Amino acid sequence: MPSTVVHLALAGLIGAALLGRAFDARALLVVLALVVVPDLDAFGGLFIPGGHRALLHTLLFPAGLAVLVYWDTRVRADSWLADRFDGHTPRVAWVGVLAVVFAGIGPDLFGAGANIFYPIHDQFYAFNGKLELSTQRGLVQTFVDLAPEATDGGGVAVGSTEDVHISSGVDPQRGPEPANVDRVFPIARSGYQLLLVITSIVVVGVRLVETRLAD
Repeated sequence: MPSTVVHLALAGLIGAALLGRAFDARALLVVLALVVVPDLDAFGGLFIPGGHRALLHTLLFPAGLAVLVYWDTRVRADSWLADRFDGHTPRVAWVGVLAVVFAGIGPDLFGAGANIFYPIHDQFYAFNGKLELSTQRGLVQTFVDLAPEATDGGGVAVGSTEDVHISSGVDPQRGPEPANVDRVFPIARSGYQLLLVITSIVVVGVRLVETRLAD
């Protein structure tokens, strides 16, 4: 399960790649702040069983943001966003929306799972497998079960909020907790995750230095 640090690292790389001339510390902070929002549903899980990875991991969240950005920048006569960040705010906003999808929700969806259509359709989905080319078996993928007997979305559905509880440091387990419960707040749970964090720090740091020197 990727930590918030890993989500932020991926968001930093997306910001460094896509913000273009809008890239600076302030714009980057906006993108990072948006990416943190989905993980806040860990607190919602304290009040709504199964709420973690459902309440704010739904794709309705970035879809709603996209509608607001489009309405403000394309429909409104006087855009609230246009005059901020030296005229680059629409780009910052769109990069933020993309970062929410690919850095905020994506790593969880392609891991333990996320309830991406909640509350319209209460079902967690998890795309967690492998894709490889075999000399004997050809192209092999285990992300989606394509067998004829597969049900519930091709084998990627893992249960509803009534069935699924995804542990977090805020809400380690469903139901009453023992007095000595271990609350774990992960930073990096694999070498690849740590490499991603370090790479993001280096790339974002270089971009920030370049931006500062260009001013």
